Parts: sequence; C-alpha cells; structure tokens
Amino acid sequence: MHQEKNKNEGFIPRFQKSFLYPRYWLIWFSIMLLIVSAYIPARIRDPFWASLGRLVGKFAKGARRRARINLCYCMPQLDEKKREKLIDDMFAAAAQPMVMLAELYLRGTKSLCSRVHWHGREIWDDVQKQERNIILLVPHGWMIDIPFMLLAAEGKPVAGMFHHQRNSLIDYLWNRTRLRFGGRIHSREEGIKPFISSVRQGFWGGYLPDEDYGTDQSEFVDFFATYKATLPTLGRLMKICNAAIVPMFSVYDYNKHRFDIYIRPPMDDLTGADDAYVARRVNEEIETLITPNPEHYAWILKFIKTRKHGEIQPYLRKDL
Repeated sequence: MHQEKNKNEGFIPRFQKSFLYPRYWLIWFSIMLLIVSAYIPARIRDPFWASLGRLVGKFAKGARRRARINLCYCMPQLDEKKREKLIDDMFAAAAQPMVMLAELYLRGTKSLCSRVHWHGREIWDDVQKQERNIILLVPHGWMIDIPFMLLAAEGKPVAGMFHHQRNSLIDYLWNRTRLRFGGRIHSREEGIKPFISSVRQGFWGGYLPDEDYGTDQSEFVDFFATYKATLPTLGRLMKICNAAIVPMFSVYDYNKHRFDIYIRPPMDDLTGADDAYVARRVNEEIETLITPNPEHYAWILKFIKTRKHGEIQPYLRKDL
C-alpha cells in the first residue's frame, strides 16, 4: 500500500481507486469543508476553527487525558484550572493547521506569506557560508509541516521523516500536501539512512527530537519538571552529515492571524559531547522553544511513556 519510488529519493504518495469507496466518503466531505474554508478570510475562519477545536477537545477523552498527564508531570506548577485552560487552548491551536495546509495547497503561498514572520533567518545564511548542511530540530508543534512547505516553495531543498497514518486516504492526502512545492519525505519504516543521504546531498533535513523510542540507545535526561527517554542521535548525525543542528518552532496566533517561525542558533556545543549531554541539550532546546507558547505543542503524544525500573508508566496510572 505504501510505496517508495526509491528509498533515497523519498516516498511518493499514489492515488488508489479504493479511495472513492463509500467508507471514505466522510473524509471526502471533511476535505470539501477544508476547501471551502481555505477561501474564507482568516479573520472570519480562525475563530470558527478555534471554537471547533475546543469543542472537539471536550469529547476527545483519550487525547485530553494524555495531555493532562503530560502537563501534570512536565508542568506541576499549573493548578487544575490553568492546566485545563492550556489544554483547551491547545485544541483550539490544533484545529488551525488543517485549513492552513488546504490554503497552501490550493492557493499557493501568496495569501499566507503576508501573515508569516520569520525570526532568525540570518542564522541559516551564516551556516551556509560555512558550507555546512542543515538539520532543523523541530519539536512536535501543530504547525510542523508549514515552514517546510514555505521553504520548498522558495526553492529550498527540504527533506523530512514521517509516520504513515492508519487511514490510507488520510495518509495519501497529508503526504501529497506536504510535497505540494517539492522536497522529499522519508518513511520511518525505511530507517534513517535515506534521510541521512538526503541531508548529505544538501537537503535541509527536518528532525523530530521528542518521540519516545524506549530504552534502547536512549538516555534518561531531564525534560521540564520530569525526565524522558531521549535519543542522542543528533550528535552523530551532525558529524556524519557535516550539518549544523538548528532548532526551529512555529506558532500561529489565531487571534491576530499571525504566523511566527522562530529559529535559534546552531547547537555547536554537541561536537565531541557524550550521549547524556547531547540528549539533555536536545530537551533544553525543546523547553526553550515551547515555554513561551506551550499551547502550540502537541501535549497529546505519549512522549514520557518509558520510565525507569520500578516506576509505573504515566498513561497507565488510574489516579490521573
């Protein structure tokens, strides 16, 4: 079902006749709603989608519970009222990228670019003057795909890694949209070597650092007020790819209809560092990027599921 043209050239989504079967009609109806929304001015549609996101968040019990658990561990200083408000705001933010992706795909970049504000783009210029490749460290924010699409539209070669969606039609539509302006996407099922190959060829690689891959090759290091199993892979990738590791995070203010992309200086202190130091520095950068706008982070993910020996997994606790 999932097709790779060539492992090094990236995944190519293919349309299937089965996508027209009745079991997919609800998804197509949702797509039509997104298409209509893409042509509605942001000042009108943003409040609607924010309200819809909050409403969905009230009924998404599993996702809401995971967000609540993550915040209890990571931000215990928040009382229940502030925590629940942050979760509501998170769901409001989570609703925005779907229609923005539709806008980008259907209308190109012109309608969005007037609302985009880059912070720190000169950092990339300095890196390229040093003839180094670029790996962007990008936490799981809701707007994660859009900066890469904007860069691809500018003619920048971009490459990223992704997990296939369970629903084949959603998987096709999402990946087709990601590739609207070019670039490459590599399935995680194929391992990391194709991604490395792309970066070494000069593609700007997008690396998601906050997933929990268990204890194998991970380090237990601090993460906000708790800890998590974190891969120290970036230290090795930096050396293998002759790349600068540049943190980046995107925020969309649906009240002001403003899209901000924040870029931080390269993590050059990873050179020669041990795994524990690399892993902790990765988490420090995530914390720095997220803290000013925590509602734009995907707190619904199970990124602290791996615990030290004898500790119960947070998502299995009955008291939370």
